[in-house]
Amino acid sequence: MSNIWARKPVEMFEEDMKKSGLKRVLGKWGLTAIGIGAIIGAGIFVMTGVGAKEHAGPALALSFVVAGIGCTFAALCYAEFASFLPVEGSAYAYSYATMGELFAWIIGWDLILEYAMGASAVAVGWSGYLGKFLHLFDIKFPIWLMNDFFTATSKITEATAKGTLGDLANMYSDLSIPTVFGHSFAINLPAFLIIWLVTAILVKGIKEAAGTNVIMVILKLIVVLFIIVVGAKYINVKNWTPFIPERAEILDPQGNPHMAYGFMGILSGAAYIFFAYIGFDVVSTSAGEAKNPQKDVPFGIIVSLVVCTILYILVALVLTGMVNYRDIDISAPIASAFGNYGLGFAVFIISVAAIAGLTSVLIVMLLGQSRVFFAMAKDGLLPYKTFGELHPVFRTPYKASLLTGFAVSIVSALTPINVIAEMVNIGTLLAFVMVCGAVWLMRYKEPNRHRPFRAPAIAVVATLGIAFNFAMMCSLGWLNWARLFIWLAIGFVIYFAYGRNHSKLNA
Repeated sequence: MSNIWARKPVEMFEEDMKKSGLKRVLGKWGLTAIGIGAIIGAGIFVMTGVGAKEHAGPALALSFVVAGIGCTFAALCYAEFASFLPVEGSAYAYSYATMGELFAWIIGWDLILEYAMGASAVAVGWSGYLGKFLHLFDIKFPIWLMNDFFTATSKITEATAKGTLGDLANMYSDLSIPTVFGHSFAINLPAFLIIWLVTAILVKGIKEAAGTNVIMVILKLIVVLFIIVVGAKYINVKNWTPFIPERAEILDPQGNPHMAYGFMGILSGAAYIFFAYIGFDVVSTSAGEAKNPQKDVPFGIIVSLVVCTILYILVALVLTGMVNYRDIDISAPIASAFGNYGLGFAVFIISVAAIAGLTSVLIVMLLGQSRVFFAMAKDGLLPYKTFGELHPVFRTPYKASLLTGFAVSIVSALTPINVIAEMVNIGTLLAFVMVCGAVWLMRYKEPNRHRPFRAPAIAVVATLGIAFNFAMMCSLGWLNWARLFIWLAIGFVIYFAYGRNHSKLNA
């Protein structure tokens, strides 16, 4: 049993890097674009609506501040680790080097949940914006082909209660939900298909994926600035009153009651929209394909986080100023806000940017997922033939990418976005807490190791990183914790049944 606490020496990671087989093609701006590509997307185009309507109200801007502070502390810790341990696997590799194999497995298994569910949530948001875009050209599909069953029925129920069923009917060609073998059936087909398109790009190669991502990042940065500048002209300050609504019990889209708003709503809003920040985390998973990872990975992590935090706060203020938080459309909040003012040209621009932007997020999320699988398979904790084998031509872990694409496409096609996002956030926060603790521990265990980047005042930064991120974990409901424990329990079974017995470190 003592083997499960064994640490993987940094020298072993360095040896792995030499024979990785991955192509080192990413520079510092390519890595920064990967970070921005992952961060700007779901947070602005999707999660702003859910965060304001279901949690914080107009104070969503403060939720982004809180989440940004927590991320800053975690990002500094990630940057230090990435500078002296520039390998694929991110927090998984860092935990293996500091806290041992069992902790590394926990984090690796947690990252699988984080990236897979994050990509699923983004795919659902992508589908929502595609629907808005197609509607501009009077192209409509049945509601059961554009939404999962729970979301479709929730939209119909809400529209019936508000007397807006006619408006909903204008968005779809048919509001009826068919039955299959006696059971009602609905599927988010666009979300399913976009996952497979992105998977095909990733199988082809990291260089092609990174090039596609850069183009989309430039496009959506221009459009985010457009949203801020043009949207500011339509802000009604009455929508910001009260800026922090009183604490109240409301119903989520599935009809389940939960507490929202108030100062606790700001904290839960921060925890809810938190996964929108995990782009800098994905930068570290790409270290194995960076040209100069010791310098370029910390640069990409910090720059992408600072730029995106500022943009998030401004967009949150614009959205809640244009539309009362209770009336926000959670499937495509930004496009709907501009559509309410009859700005058809803006809806067109935003929808195109959202589709492109969310595609780049999917590329980065699924890229990170397959690289975590690859790192764990190289260590023997997962079957190498399935998760670690590289394509003979493209030199990518293609089997891991295909398996990830299959699982994510099913989840995104059949699961409501708010349920998916809740599963992502608690997993991300757990990873951040453990990385903040791990980098501090590494300073104590190996103080003389060369660190090209050193987080300042590590005792303060690590402590505050743990405190902020754990506080946001505690603000999430018990159901989120239950899902996390169930997922970790499944992971323990796999580890003790397979990983522990095949670990290369143990061998």
